[in-house]
Amino acid sequence: MTALEPSDAEVTAALVETTAPAPVEGVLGRTYRALSIGIVSVVLLIAFEATAVGTAMPVAARELHGIPLYAFAFSAYFTTSLFAMVLSGQWADRRGPLAPLAGGIGAFGAGLLLSGTAGSMWVFILGRAVQGIGGGLVIVALYVVIGRAYPERIRPGIMAAFSAAWIVPSVVGPLASGTVTEHLGWRWVFVGIPVLILLPLGLALPAIRRMAGGPTDAEAAAEPFDRRRIRLALGISAGAGLLQYAGQELRWLSLVPALAGAALLVPAVRGLLPAGTVRAARGLPAVILLRGISAGSFIVAESFVPLMLVTQRGLSPTLAGLSLAAGGLTWALGSYVLARPRLEPHRGPLMVAGMVLVTLSILAAPAVLVESVPVWTLAVVWGFGCFGMGMVIASTSVLLLKLSAPQEAGANSAALQISDGLSNALLLAAGGAAFAALGGGAVGAAAHGAVESGAGAAHPGAFMVVFLPMAAVALVGVWVATRVHTDT
Repeated sequence: MTALEPSDAEVTAALVETTAPAPVEGVLGRTYRALSIGIVSVVLLIAFEATAVGTAMPVAARELHGIPLYAFAFSAYFTTSLFAMVLSGQWADRRGPLAPLAGGIGAFGAGLLLSGTAGSMWVFILGRAVQGIGGGLVIVALYVVIGRAYPERIRPGIMAAFSAAWIVPSVVGPLASGTVTEHLGWRWVFVGIPVLILLPLGLALPAIRRMAGGPTDAEAAAEPFDRRRIRLALGISAGAGLLQYAGQELRWLSLVPALAGAALLVPAVRGLLPAGTVRAARGLPAVILLRGISAGSFIVAESFVPLMLVTQRGLSPTLAGLSLAAGGLTWALGSYVLARPRLEPHRGPLMVAGMVLVTLSILAAPAVLVESVPVWTLAVVWGFGCFGMGMVIASTSVLLLKLSAPQEAGANSAALQISDGLSNALLLAAGGAAFAALGGGAVGAAAHGAVESGAGAAHPGAFMVVFLPMAAVALVGVWVATRVHTDT
């Protein structure tokens, strides 16, 4: 062997060096940094809107003489977003996620401006409907971006970042919105939020164009949109809207829109969700069903917590809202825990544990109806529930992308969001109807007086018929969580 020839040890060292795995790059590594900051900023924008606009909504409805139409300001957003989710899934699968994401952000901002400058309640509601289109386009497109741009090993990290993006808005949003509404007027809440659009546009869109833009197969001809799915999407939006309307009107005539809504909704759900979803077939169908069960039961229960604290325990609206603020932290912590690679083999059992925490928190929350139970216990109980939700919601997103082929990520992401949103609407309509039937209307009417006097009319039964059924729904979710993995 000459001096120029490498020794056996040198050859071995060179082989080890060239075959050693490259360092694992995280979501904030050089490759993904701009994209991660950009899409998390989009989530931050949506989170801030959701927490801030709700605070200003009652004042807006009163000034626009639209209190009787108040519920439609919420349902308009939801019903149009359901349709937009299906549209975004097809659009992203066929043309890439860049266009639906850009269009969604634009529609979201345009809807805020329309509502903020509205001179009547119907124009305000129209703005909320435009916002819903934007929100539906954006959320599904973001899932497609994650599925295409991020390798599977770091997807839990970006999902945990999405959860963390809700922490600051959940604490700051209501306080900031209340201050702006009180000193500048409710319109500034709506027209001011679109300014935040500039950051997501500047960071996310160029990175998406580079890393996830265009169709999956650039050489194949673009497939036409599935018109049948578009019709089903219209049916699911209209059906959900009719059922929401029927749930608000406790009259025999409400059966007409209820039956019409069900007639539209049933075939639409069967056509838009994967086969086997209703019976929790193992794998993807169970993942999608679990998303709806967990989100619907927990969010519906949470929507009644502030009212219960204000009317039954005499808390101010600010304190009632702050009692849930810690939940944003524990939700993000739950997502972070399951983002750890070493816990990946245990994701299934941990999701079951998460649903158990959700069930117990919903079941324990009405304990504050008993005067001897300290109010602060609800904040602790709800913090544990949010920790469980963080584990479950982030995991359903991760598993959805893991179980979806690249060309199906958009359609399956739309199905996940439809399950989430539709469950919220249907369970809220059912819970609201039961709440009103047992005296909830009197509770709501007493809410303003309760804020000033420190007490409200005692209607514990009206709250129990919300929390106990939602706990039962969450308990079903414990079983569904055992079926999300096909190897169990």
